[in-house]
Amino acid sequence: MPDPDSCQPDLSRPSYGEADTRAKLIDPALYSLGWSEEHIRREETAGGIEIVEGVARRQSRGRVDYTLRVRVTTPSQPVALAYVEAKAENKPPTEGLQQVKGYAAASKRLNVPFVFSTNGHLFVEYDAFTGQTSPARSITQFPSPEELRRRYERGKGFALDSDAARPLLVPYPGGEATRRYYQDAAIRATLEAVARGRNRVLLSLATGAGKTFIAVNLLKRLTDAGHMRRALFICDRDELRTQALGAFGNIFGSDAAEVFQLPDGKNNARNAKIHIATYQTLDAGSEEARNFYYKHYLERNTFSHIIIDECHRSAWGEWKFILEQNPDAIQIGLTATPRQLILGKQTRSSKPEYLGPVDVDERRIRDNFDYFGEPVYEYTLAQGIEDGYLAPPEIFTFDLFHDGKPEPERTETVKRDDLEGKKLTDSVTGQPLSTAQVKEEYNQTELDERLLMKERVEEMSRSLFGQFLAHGSTPEQKTIAFCASDRHADAIATALNGLYQDWCAAHGHEPKAFYAFKCTAKVSGSDLVKDLRGSASSHFIACTVELLSTGVDVPCVRNLAFLQYVRSPIVFYQMLGRGTRIDPDTEKLMFRVYDYTDATSLLGQDFKTKYKPTGPGGGPGPTPPPTVPPVLVEGVQILIAPTGRWLTAMLDGRHCRITVEKYRERVAERLVASASTLDEFRHVWVQPPERRDLINDIVLAGFPPRALQVAEEAEDCDLYDVLGEVGYGLNRLTKANRAFAFTYKHRPWLQAMPTDTAATVRAIASQFSRGGTESLETPHIFQTPEVRKAGGLEALAVLGDPAFVLMDTKERLFAA
Repeated sequence: MPDPDSCQPDLSRPSYGEADTRAKLIDPALYSLGWSEEHIRREETAGGIEIVEGVARRQSRGRVDYTLRVRVTTPSQPVALAYVEAKAENKPPTEGLQQVKGYAAASKRLNVPFVFSTNGHLFVEYDAFTGQTSPARSITQFPSPEELRRRYERGKGFALDSDAARPLLVPYPGGEATRRYYQDAAIRATLEAVARGRNRVLLSLATGAGKTFIAVNLLKRLTDAGHMRRALFICDRDELRTQALGAFGNIFGSDAAEVFQLPDGKNNARNAKIHIATYQTLDAGSEEARNFYYKHYLERNTFSHIIIDECHRSAWGEWKFILEQNPDAIQIGLTATPRQLILGKQTRSSKPEYLGPVDVDERRIRDNFDYFGEPVYEYTLAQGIEDGYLAPPEIFTFDLFHDGKPEPERTETVKRDDLEGKKLTDSVTGQPLSTAQVKEEYNQTELDERLLMKERVEEMSRSLFGQFLAHGSTPEQKTIAFCASDRHADAIATALNGLYQDWCAAHGHEPKAFYAFKCTAKVSGSDLVKDLRGSASSHFIACTVELLSTGVDVPCVRNLAFLQYVRSPIVFYQMLGRGTRIDPDTEKLMFRVYDYTDATSLLGQDFKTKYKPTGPGGGPGPTPPPTVPPVLVEGVQILIAPTGRWLTAMLDGRHCRITVEKYRERVAERLVASASTLDEFRHVWVQPPERRDLINDIVLAGFPPRALQVAEEAEDCDLYDVLGEVGYGLNRLTKANRAFAFTYKHRPWLQAMPTDTAATVRAIASQFSRGGTESLETPHIFQTPEVRKAGGLEALAVLGDPAFVLMDTKERLFAA
């Protein structure tokens, strides 16, 4: 067995790989400096998604990061300070992070100021406060928790035990499995900024990354810390308001309410702490709405906190008076695409506050960076795809604008002569037009926004319908088609419905209702979104203009079709975000983009190099490999498929299939409801009757924890470690590594014993590496060959009753 106290390589044995380096060199060295198991958090991502010949497959394992955290008080939420990159023993500690650039990226991604890389003997450190990387030093010089905490507090400008930092210490109400690493990083970044005295904070997270979860937990922690009086959550769609109300209601109950006027003239949210409103409800553009605001929110600084959802859009229209009426409020902007105002040559004067004659869009939507400052945390679409939390796109591009013209003849406009003989319609009035009535020349966007051509609509629809057939067994695929105008949406829906009816007739297929349908504001499109999302037998192709371009959450959408020209990168990325949500219910891991207007040219260069557009055509992808037969664990089926790992469980009174991540969340919620702190969990665990009650409580809720253990391939770990990680962020150890950790954690205790007594205690502890907790509770443990050979009951007698010694050993195995 290696000597944990040695920081010199043992040349008599082969070098350790990365896992053994961590367990046998790094962990013991950190422990000797005060970094116990509860200081170390194992952050594992979902596992990236690969698209191979049109088929999406999830990688079996995600990236695992280790963060070092400090806990100010026993029940408080640990605060992450550092990231540790472990290297194999024979590798230099600097390998892999590319010096300063790599360290800085890790620091930003996890929102920690310190990054360490070590091979168990030497380490290097990157300090984000100074931007400096240290030379390699002995692991014995690694900073202690107290030292790193002092440096963190000095760099941040506040103490963790101060009132300003109190929200940082509020635990997650459902346990640590309910949040993802970047959500925790974003919440900490926001609360750190507020603790430093900022009252305007910007968060930039990709669509589908869970901005509402962040908003709910931010306000929950501020409330529990006694820092929040009343909050306003404001968004610009009824759909988003409904989503937010559900999320806030789960945590705040009746303390969260929608803002609207009741028949008796009172505000529905008058007694709530969280007021949820749309921009339109409080829009100063309407005198009635402004009167509503002043009637119900008369006092200045009515709100102590305001969260502005999708703050890149409409946030700085005339209703900004609400922000001006609450100047002392902590104002937090959420967006996937923070907007910067780009001004022309004639827009600035000597007065810095004067913007000049910018266009209407720029006047209505001010510069997010100017108002809030740089984002305190960013999580991009590319990062979400890499982590496996967002679906990657497969992109197909088409050129119908040039009507088959060879490259040298292509232009950016269509002339009147090119339209000769074509059936033309005015997109605004719907009236037919003769060639003599049209303009001399049309640019790309005008073709469909102002001038509708039947032949172009039919050709575009035929091409799109053909792509559905090329990449699926039926054309019944949930799709959003972005059209140029209301009439264009009508025409596209009509053409697609005709093609669908012909296909059904040719294949003897019963047509489904509402195959393609117009989904715009003019036809109460908000109501149709529910059918697009919820119906599996109708409403497949939503032909929209702007209604579905932003904000709306429709995870089941598998295709996006760009049939309108898009000039704004912000608008494009918002539209692209309609497809990036992963949908466990339909096993959706990817989506396809059919681009007829060169919209995907707005993708950032880095993104394009990862996901290069594919040319038109192509057939269905290869048949995925056969699914591994399900495994049954305590009544729960575990299915391992190319699309990921799934478990069956009871949700809302019915059996359904859920992801491992969702199962973890449910286990964590039940666990922390029974044992709210890690110390309480440890106390329960070592008492067999109490432990059985705890496990039974989780099982009766429909989520047997042993099924999670099998699904995560953690059978080399004791169930204690599986639950400790899920509920409390405990560093998960294998049974063998926990037994090994016992020998260095309790060395002084063992060294004080007679030699044969210490050997017997070690032999008892080693039984854990074979059978886990239960192996320490069998009445035959003292008769095992290892224990008897070491000294047996006689050797233990010097310490008193062997039963008490056994309990003491068990408690020490699980001690921090």
